[in-house]
Amino acid sequence: MIKNVGKTDKMVRSLLAIVLLGLIFFAGLGTVVNVILGVIVAVLVVTSMSGTCPAYMATKISTNKADEAA
Repeated sequence: MIKNVGKTDKMVRSLLAIVLLGLIFFAGLGTVVNVILGVIVAVLVVTSMSGTCPAYMATKISTNKADEAA
């Protein structure tokens, strides 16, 4: 797969996932909201770890500097 998520983008996604996990565990927002946030966290973690974002592929966006240099 083509890596289209850059280093800074990975850090932002990881930090956002951590913040959302904090909301899930400590904010008491309700079951439905927690499930929605959990799905968002899972997507952020998977895309951050894999370096590939399907939404970026669909819109032909890349934040990966190594990809732009090639």
